[in-house]
Amino acid sequence: MHRRNFIRLIGGGIVVAATMPVSGCSLSSDFPDQAVEAWKGPQNETDPRRRALAYAITAPNPHNLQPWLVDLREDGVITVFTDRTRVLPQTDPFGRQILIGHGAFIELLVLAAAAQGNAAEVALWPQGEFGADLKDWDQRPIARITLKPGGLNDPLFAQVLKRHTPKSNYSVSRPVSGDALHALMASVTDKAVRVGGTVNQPDLPPLRELCWQSAQVELLTPRTVMESIHLTRVGPTEILKHRDGISINSPMVRALDAIGQFDRSAPPTEGSQAYKAMMGRFEGHSQTAMGFVWLSGKNRRIDQINAGRAYLRLQLKATELGLGVHPMSQALQEFPEMAPYYARAHQLLINRPAPTSPEEETVQMFCRLGYSDKPAPATPRRPLTSFVRV
Repeated sequence: MHRRNFIRLIGGGIVVAATMPVSGCSLSSDFPDQAVEAWKGPQNETDPRRRALAYAITAPNPHNLQPWLVDLREDGVITVFTDRTRVLPQTDPFGRQILIGHGAFIELLVLAAAAQGNAAEVALWPQGEFGADLKDWDQRPIARITLKPGGLNDPLFAQVLKRHTPKSNYSVSRPVSGDALHALMASVTDKAVRVGGTVNQPDLPPLRELCWQSAQVELLTPRTVMESIHLTRVGPTEILKHRDGISINSPMVRALDAIGQFDRSAPPTEGSQAYKAMMGRFEGHSQTAMGFVWLSGKNRRIDQINAGRAYLRLQLKATELGLGVHPMSQALQEFPEMAPYYARAHQLLINRPAPTSPEEETVQMFCRLGYSDKPAPATPRRPLTSFVRV
């Protein structure tokens, strides 16, 4: 059998084995302990900045790139930069999603500092915002965060080390209640970030279809699906080496990789079993969505950071509620082939045309809601030392 018929990657971090039933596929069979040690919280860290950072590195971020760098050389200050080698030029050509990941990191850092009795004063873009394109990004800091005594613990902090993103089909027999949706939406406290959502059955079919159609665009555009394939880590050796990206540790995939039957050089061939399994997996995610929630606001760099901060709060509240929140943001990606679905997303979600300037309302996050039958696994994180500039 051609190696491409064994296994294939799905955009957005989902992996399927084409020789297995889709329902039996798994992303992992427990990752190596060292790869997920960050989820134990800070270990023997006495500097309050490093203790807060030990929590912050668990923040959700696109493709688990963990694109954060920090400088601690100024006493009492954490200066946040972006790692320009950890971006997604094909699916995120303007870096919007990467900066949303930075916003989640900053919000988690603020919550962790407050839990230790420290207030975090966040100054975004102290030397000015990045340009509009990834190629314009430079070494300027994203944020300068000063810790001072007086922080108040936020109840959502209790969910930080429990928070994981469920990337599986949701139960179609468990509806999401309006009360759960309202509690979730109320977790967003930044008035500059608009939050919308629905669990009404008549609203779901067009939104499910938007997810599925836009996913197909990413999966069937070779350069965008290969961006995910190149970030795939298979087996304990690769997972421990990288501790980022899309990790797979299932016995079947490891066995195939060991005998050279795991192909990461090209997308699956249309009509192959791998192709059918890949598409079926993502169609299942789309069609089992039992509700949706989305965030919108202006589209300046500061707004992208603030959207990420709001999204982190959504995820923590969802963890408290036992509710799954999984980004389905393919339709919000800004590469040319996605343009019709980008426009459709804005029409369906905020009832306006696609924005043409950063000052216009833009959908920043679009997520499906539901309940998973199995708990989501913790994802690998690099060690704290790899984020700190010295």
